[in-house]
Amino acid sequence: MAESHRETLNGGSAIIKSLLRHDVDTVFGLPGVQTYPIFDALHVHQNAIRTITPRHEQGAAYMAMGYAQVTGKPGIFSVVPGPGILNTGAALNTAWASSSPILGLTGQVPSSYLGLGHGHLHEMPDQLATLRSFVKWAERIDHAADAPGLVDEAFLRMQTGRMGPVTLEMCWDRLAEPDEVAWPMRRAVPDVADPDPDTIAAAADRAATARAPMIMVGSGAKHAGAEVLELARLLNAPVLSVRGGRGVVPADDPLSIGPAEAYYLWKHTDLLIGIGSRLELPYMRWSNNMAPARHRPTPPDLIRIDIDPVQMHRLQPDIGVLGDSRRATSLITEAVSRHPGKIGGDLERIAVGRAKGRALVDTIKPHVGHLQTIRDVLPRDGIFVEEVCQAGFVSFFSFPVYSPRTYVTCGFSGTLGFGFLTALGAKAAFPDRPVVSITGDGGFLFGVQELATAAQFGLGLTTILFNNSAFGNVRRDQAALFDGRVIGSDLENPDFEKMCDSFGVGYRKAVTSDDLKRELEASLAANRPDVIEVPVDPATEVPPWKVLIPERFGISPD
Repeated sequence: MAESHRETLNGGSAIIKSLLRHDVDTVFGLPGVQTYPIFDALHVHQNAIRTITPRHEQGAAYMAMGYAQVTGKPGIFSVVPGPGILNTGAALNTAWASSSPILGLTGQVPSSYLGLGHGHLHEMPDQLATLRSFVKWAERIDHAADAPGLVDEAFLRMQTGRMGPVTLEMCWDRLAEPDEVAWPMRRAVPDVADPDPDTIAAAADRAATARAPMIMVGSGAKHAGAEVLELARLLNAPVLSVRGGRGVVPADDPLSIGPAEAYYLWKHTDLLIGIGSRLELPYMRWSNNMAPARHRPTPPDLIRIDIDPVQMHRLQPDIGVLGDSRRATSLITEAVSRHPGKIGGDLERIAVGRAKGRALVDTIKPHVGHLQTIRDVLPRDGIFVEEVCQAGFVSFFSFPVYSPRTYVTCGFSGTLGFGFLTALGAKAAFPDRPVVSITGDGGFLFGVQELATAAQFGLGLTTILFNNSAFGNVRRDQAALFDGRVIGSDLENPDFEKMCDSFGVGYRKAVTSDDLKRELEASLAANRPDVIEVPVDPATEVPPWKVLIPERFGISPD
C-alpha cells in the first residue's frame, strides 16, 4: 500500500487528520483533560471541521446519531473516558438498534497505569471490554503512527454489513506524544458481493407466482427506494414500513401501507418479502404469528433480503437472499419481469385494506390530528424526529413520510429522551432544512440542558412539546393493570415559558390544531430554536397499541 508522505504528529493531531481523510466536517464533543490533544487539533483545523459542544456527554453521542441518520454518513463525537463514555452508553446502544454509523473518540488513563487498577482519574476496570459488549467494534490506538490505519478500520467497521457504532480510545500520554506518522492510501468500503444466482432465481420464481404478496422494509432498505418500488409495482404488492423503513416508498403512493392497513391484508397474504427488516410487527407483535426463537410460523411463505447473516438464523426464511438490499431487489425484479407465469396481487383488495386501516388510525385521538397538522406545515423534505411518547408511538403509523432519512427513529431500542438531542444533530447536519422534534414532557427533561447548545450554536430546531404532566403510557398501564395504583408516573413540571426564556430560545403555545399550525409555520419561517408547548389532557388519549396490536383490542382483520 503506497505511502504519500510522513510527518511528526501527536496522537490527537493524527486522529483529527485521519478524520479529515474521511471528509468529516462536524464533531460533537466535550473536552476534558484526557482528550485535550484531540480538541487542540480540532482548534487547529476549525476551518475544516466544526466542533459543536453539548452540555452533557449523552447529547454529544445522540447528536452524532442524528447527523448520521439524516446524512447517511458517519457521525463523530468525542468525550472523556470512564464516566464520560459511559454517559454516552444509551446513545451508543440506540445507534446499534437503529443501525446508525457513529464513531466515539475517547481517552484512557496514562499508559503506565493501564490495567493496574490504581484508581487513576476516570479509570474503570476494562473500558474496551465494556464497550465491546454493545457496539460493533472498539479498539485502542497505542501510538500516533497507528491512528490512520485504525481510523480507517473504524470507518470500514461502521459502514460494512449492518451499520452501527464503533469507538476508539487512546491513552492520555500517548495522545500528546509525538510520533512519525505515515499516510497510506485510504481504504474504501468494499463492494458487497452479488447474492447467489440460484437463490435469486428461486426468490423470483416464488415472487412471480404469489397471488397476494406483501413487502416489508426496514432501515436496511433506506438506499433502495427506487428498486423496492419497482418490484412492488411489478408484483402489485403493498409495501409495509413501521419505523426505520418509513419513506422508502412515499406515503402517498397507492402501494404504501402502515401497520393498520397491513393488519387487514395480512390474513390473505401468501408471500412476505422482507427487505432490510427484522420483521418485528408480524412475527413479534401479532399474536397469531408468535413463535419461539429461530422458528417461523406458516403461512405465508417468507423471502428475506438482508446484508446481515444473523437475521437469517434469527427468523428463518423459506428463501434467504444474503446481500445488499438495492442490488438484490434489482436482480429479483429483473428475473420476475422475465417470468412467464407472473401473477401479482389484487390492487382493489389493497385499496380496501388501506381504507379500513386509515379508518382505524383515525380513531387514535388527539395525536393523529396534531401529527397531520405538523405534516401539513412541514415541507415534503422536512425532517421529523420521533420520541418515546404518545405522539411518537402514533407517528409510527400515522405520520406520512415521503423519502428516506426524513423520519428519524430510535428503532427497537425505545430510548426515552433521545429525540430532542438527536434532532439537534439532524439540524446541525442540515441548518437550512426544517427539522421538527416531537417530545413528551417526561422525555424532554432528560436532556433539556441542550437548549443552551441550540442557542449557542444557532441550531434552529423546532421542538413540539406535548405536555400531559405524566409518563403517559406508564400511567395508563399502571391504572389499568394494577387496580388504579399509580406511582412514579405523575410529573410536576417547570414553567416551560420561563425556562425557555432563561435559555434564550423562543417559546410558543398551541392549544388547538389551528394554534399549532400558526405557531409551527412561524417557527419554521424564523429558523431559530423554538419550543411549542401543546397541553394534552391524558384522559383524552387513546392508546396507540390499538393500531399496532389490534387483536388485543378485539379488532378482527375481516
